[in-house]
Order: sequence, then C-alpha cells, then structure tokens
Amino acid sequence: MPTVKALTIHHKMATPLSPTQLTKRRVFPAWLLPLRHPLPLSSFYSLERNECKINQSIISLLFQTPFPGAHNTKALQNTKITLSLKHPFSPLQAAPHFTLHSLISNSPSHSNSLHHQTMPPDHGLLYFLLIVLVLTVTVKFPATSAAVELPKFREAPAFRNGRGCPRTAWSSLDQHSHYNPSIIHIAMTLDTTYLRGSIAGVFSVLQHATCPENIVFHFIAASHHNRRPSDLLRHVITSTFPYLTFHLYHFDSNLVKGKISYSVRRALDQPLNYARIYLADLLPSGVRRIIYFDSDLIVVDDVEKLWSINLGRRVLGAPEYCHANFTNYFTPKFWSNAAFAASFKGRRACYFNTGVMVIDLWKWREGKYTEKLEHWMRVQKRCRIYELGSLPPFLLVFAGDVEGVEHRWNQHGLGGDNLEGLCRDLHPGPVSLLHWSGKGKPWLRLDSKRPCPLDSLWAPYDLYRHSSLFSDS
Repeated sequence: MPTVKALTIHHKMATPLSPTQLTKRRVFPAWLLPLRHPLPLSSFYSLERNECKINQSIISLLFQTPFPGAHNTKALQNTKITLSLKHPFSPLQAAPHFTLHSLISNSPSHSNSLHHQTMPPDHGLLYFLLIVLVLTVTVKFPATSAAVELPKFREAPAFRNGRGCPRTAWSSLDQHSHYNPSIIHIAMTLDTTYLRGSIAGVFSVLQHATCPENIVFHFIAASHHNRRPSDLLRHVITSTFPYLTFHLYHFDSNLVKGKISYSVRRALDQPLNYARIYLADLLPSGVRRIIYFDSDLIVVDDVEKLWSINLGRRVLGAPEYCHANFTNYFTPKFWSNAAFAASFKGRRACYFNTGVMVIDLWKWREGKYTEKLEHWMRVQKRCRIYELGSLPPFLLVFAGDVEGVEHRWNQHGLGGDNLEGLCRDLHPGPVSLLHWSGKGKPWLRLDSKRPCPLDSLWAPYDLYRHSSLFSDS
C-alpha cells in the first residue's frame, strides 16, 4: 500500500501578479506540511468508495501549518491541496488535488458560510479545506496504479434502419425474453489500451449495417481488486455513439487469477483477454447467440450476414483453416505427454482465430464449456503446454468441431506476428472483415508515421480527436 508523506497547500495570490512578478515567480506560494510519520494512502483515500477521507488526527496535523488569508473569501477560490506520495505511486501522471473555485461558484451556500466562521482565523481556512476535501475530492487510480486520462473521440453520426428492418427493442432487464433473431448481439471488451480500436470497430459495424438500430453491443470491462470500471468508459461510449443500444458488464479479474501464465506477448496475458471464455456467465440468459469481436478489427460488410449463419448442432462458428500444423501451437512437453497429445486424436486439425466467433450461449451453458476451457488453463499453469494466451484452450476444446464460416469474415494477421509486427498483405479472396491480430496495431503505426499499406483501410473509421486538430482534446 503506498504511503502519503506530506501535504502541499498551494495558494494563488488574491491580487493578480504583474508581468514582471510573473517572470520572477513562476510558481505560486506553497506551504509544505511534512507528516511526522508517513501514513497509508487509505488514511486519505478509499479505494472501495473512490473518494478521499480525512480523520481527526490529520486535521490536527494540518492546524500546525501557518497559512495566511484565512479570513479572505477571495483567497479561498484559488486554493488547492496536493497529496505527495511515496513509491510506487510516485511520480503520478496527475497528482490528486482539488480546487475550490468551481465548488464555490456552483454552491453559493458554501461561499456565504465563510462569513460566519466561529473558529480562530488561522484555523478557519484549513478546516474549511478539510471539509471540502472529504466531500468533493475524487482520485482515480486505474489498473496501472496511475491516473490515466481516456482519449476523446468525435461524435459518430446517427445510423438509422433501412426500409424493411423490423421494429424491435431489447432490454437487459428482460432476463428471460424469448430469442429474437432480428436483434443482433455483439460482444467486445473495453480497456484503455485498445479503446481506440474498439471505437473504430463499433463505428465500422454501424456504418455498414442495414439495420443498425437492431444491433445491441455488450461491452465487457475489467475490474481489479474489488474496484469496478469507472463511469468514464460508459461516458466515452455514450458521447461517441449517443444513439447506440449497449450494456456494460464488469469482468472480475479474479476469475482468471492463478490460471494465467506468461505468453510470447504481454497483451495476451491480460485478464480481459480471457473474458470471451465467460460470455455465457456475464450476459443475460435472454441472449441466445452472440458475435464476439476483438478490439483491433473493422467490419466492411453487413454484419447481419455473419449473424445469420446456421450453426447446426455446433456451439461455435468461425472461419477455419484446416490442415494446420498444431505442433507450433503447443510445447514439446505437451506432445511428449501421451494423455495430452491424445486430445486431438480423431479430430480434424483445423485452426481458427478466436477474435471473430459466433457462439450459441445456450448450448455453451448446457455443455459446460467454460469449465472445459478452465481445465486446460489449470493444466497450462502446472505444465506449461502452450505459449499463446487464450487461443490454445479454444483449440483443445473446439478444434475440428467448429461450424466453418467464410474466410472473408476474418482476414486476420494484419498486425504481423507476435514478436515483430511486420506488415502483411490480405489473403486472396473477398473481404468482409479486416483484423489486425498480431503485435502491430494500425493506430500506433499511423501515429508513429510508420504505417503499413493496409492501415489506410482502418484510418477512415478512427474517431480519435487528435490534439493537433481539436483544441478541446
């Protein structure tokens, strides 16, 4: 647990400084209050409630600091407090602080109350600051233990149904609603690293859909250490797609804690990469079929064509690549174990990419496929039988028993391999979906001015607000 070693009180001068004074004084006066003994961050900040808190002993410490202007109402409007933190939270990208100006302007009663202080002048301001600190400060710590500002996006246009689209609606509150094939359900994950890719993917689906208003998105975001994802992700979606029907689910990272081992690429080790295994547990029972999309793809065709494929007796549909060499997907330890190697006996050696899947969730639940996948994850943790994140368990459970989908629905590998991410060309044939699986991501290569030729196909769907183009971003 990080500790707080000092409080710094910053006070802007009530009287504006002249240009000469500004040149000489580049910073505003500050009073540093070192704490005699560093205190745990929990003394100031509640991770569970995402808010600051101060106890009486901290108040007593603050009263020991001389601070001018306790009687000056205007001075209050230019005051803030910053927490100085020890390792590992130092340095912070954005130090926790608060400013009183906006609070006072929005809450006249607070401003008026300043004229009725009964405490000694030297203590009045500090006590007021502490009350405001307790009531108003919020400090956001993402999974990386540092404050992160989410990217901003342009608002997408409203996409409306074409003629002939059935009028329908769906709500997650109707947990046991009958299956309606006219409503297309799509699941994607949301996180800060791939948020730009997710937004582009959603935009591409809507732009090419005949009935975009009949599409429901199910977004899955990770929670860490009993902390649920912030409302910032929800705000990003609603501000970018005001007319989108979507639901946000919280994926508990503890579900896969202890089942994940390191892979050839760090991104493959992230708990959210395994959320696709738990779709049947996360989504309402009224959702029978789901399309799962990775966050690094764009759709250039009507997604209803993928939605309407016939799964037959099978649980899962995806583009297959048969006659694959599974030797490359598993370690020598796997193949040297007769029991493990027998898992593929009598089955077609067909590889499929798990970034695009059509899944019958009802059949998934009946067949207890989450438990089957978890079994191989536990084996992997003990024996190290593969190197590629969440893909090998899917191959062990489903390979050879997947309903084949046209290859046009997953032109994958455009991000290169997992080590170098070199440029690649499209596979021969028509294209309905472009997938930048692999190390290289189009937004990163475009920003670095080193794009691959096919990255230009992703760029038109990028709604990211570049700071060089938008003054408010």
